Amino acid sequence: MRPRSDQPVFRDFDLPGVAPSRQKRSRETTLALLRAGAEMLRTRSLADLSIESLCTEVGATVGAFYSRFESKETYFNALTALATRDGEQRLAGIRPPSPDPDLERLCLIIVSGIIGWMRNHEGVLRAALQHDDTRPDKWTPFKALAQATTARATPLLLPAMGKGRKAAKTRAIAFGLQIVLGTLVNAILNDPGPLSLLSKEMETRLAGCLALLLQAEVDRAPPR
Repeated sequence: MRPRSDQPVFRDFDLPGVAPSRQKRSRETTLALLRAGAEMLRTRSLADLSIESLCTEVGATVGAFYSRFESKETYFNALTALATRDGEQRLAGIRPPSPDPDLERLCLIIVSGIIGWMRNHEGVLRAALQHDDTRPDKWTPFKALAQATTARATPLLLPAMGKGRKAAKTRAIAFGLQIVLGTLVNAILNDPGPLSLLSKEMETRLAGCLALLLQAEVDRAPPR
C-alpha cells in the first residue's frame, strides 16, 4: 500500500453495464474516457461533468461513449468500481517493513498508503460522497473498503502493540482508523485546513495521531 502519485492503471473493463472492448484501439478509447473523467471530477461535480465535454477531452464522439457505457450512471459506477479495485490491490500489497516493526513506522506506512490511494481517486471519491445524498448505495463499496482496510491493518499493528488485551487493542485500532478516514473524508469534501489532502504534513500528522492513540492503549493499565 505504498503511496503513489501516478495515474491509476485500469487493467480490465469487465464491469456491469460496460460493453467489452476486443480491439486495442477501442480499449484505448475506453481507458481514455475513464481517465479523463476521473481527472475532470477533481475540479467539478458529477452533475457538472457533461458527456459532451468528456468526449471532447479525449477526441471521441458521444456515440462512442454510449457504445461503451449504457448511461452516465453506468460510467460513474465503472469509475467507483475501478477505484475500489485499486484500493483492494493496494491492501493486498501491504507488508511490514521488518519482522519486528516499529509501531510509529507501521502507522506511517498504513496512513501514507490510504492517503496515496485517496489522492489518486480524489475526484471520484468526492463525487461519490456528494452523490450519497441522493444515492446512498454509491458510497457502499468504499465503506466495505474501509472495513477491509481495518481488517488488513489490525494483524499488522497488533504485534507491534505487545501481548495481552487483544480485544481492547483491536478496538483501539478500529477507532484510530475511523479517525484517520473521517479526517480524510472531511478534507476531500470540505478542505477546511490547515492541512489539505495533498499536504505531505497530512501524512505525518495523521500517522503520528494514530501512533499516539495506539501507544496510549498499550500503556493503559488493565482494569482490576
